[in-house]
Amino acid sequence: MKSKKKKEKKIAKKLLHKYRLVILNEDTFEERLSFKLTRLNVFVLLAISTILLITATTFLIAFTPLKEYIPGYSSTALKKKATILNHKTDSLEKVIAVNERYFTSIKKVLHGELSSVDFNRDSIIEAAKLDVSEIDLTPIKADSLLRQKVDKEDKYNLFESATSNASFVLFPPVNGTITENYNAKEKHFAVDIVVAKNTPIKATADGIVIFAEWTTKTGFVIIVEHSHGLISVYKHNASLNKEQGDLVKAGEVIAMSGNTGELTTGPHLHFELWSDGYPINPTNFIDFE
Repeated sequence: MKSKKKKEKKIAKKLLHKYRLVILNEDTFEERLSFKLTRLNVFVLLAISTILLITATTFLIAFTPLKEYIPGYSSTALKKKATILNHKTDSLEKVIAVNERYFTSIKKVLHGELSSVDFNRDSIIEAAKLDVSEIDLTPIKADSLLRQKVDKEDKYNLFESATSNASFVLFPPVNGTITENYNAKEKHFAVDIVVAKNTPIKATADGIVIFAEWTTKTGFVIIVEHSHGLISVYKHNASLNKEQGDLVKAGEVIAMSGNTGELTTGPHLHFELWSDGYPINPTNFIDFE
């Protein structure tokens, strides 16, 4: 125990033993500077200097452009470009997904792979003939508040954006005898109308052509997208008068009837109507004869 205490005293004495650091003029040996130091002071100064040097170097690299010159660090401009490209790629992926869903729905329309929804024309007409006096038209409180809110919003509108669906009328594409009716059970989502070859085929309503191409089974096919989620399809044509992207008016000639495609049995028009992705019976809304 005594020997250990003696060693500790010697170590402490060495650490605290004072030394004098003198700076002399080499020629005249004149004393210019002098410092009183101990080994402990030297160790403490070296440790503090090392910590300050490491801290200053870290801040210099982390918060200044100098870090771009260190291997492994990417430049700020490169990171900015990568972020912009990432946003553009994400936007393009969303657009591609929307287009894929759209083209998939068009393919289903062409192949007739969707389930049908039957509309009864008689029930629609009867509903339109209801006596208004039999209906309770007394507005409720919530309806009155909504009307006041809408009136305030429309007060400062420069343009009227609301349009009525009452003026939406379907025009017969051709007039002729129906040889095969709409039959959802047999997946014949159309009506076949016999017409002479090169009879003008007319658009059933205003719209835009979304498909106008030759197909092996149904010959020249043209598809028109209308408002209110309605799509009309015209197959087995001899020629097409419109291209994809063209705007058409109701009654405008869009094709000439023919006998093209593997599934045809003679000059006729294969006409389909689709509402919000579901096939409907065209004879419920159009008189072909």
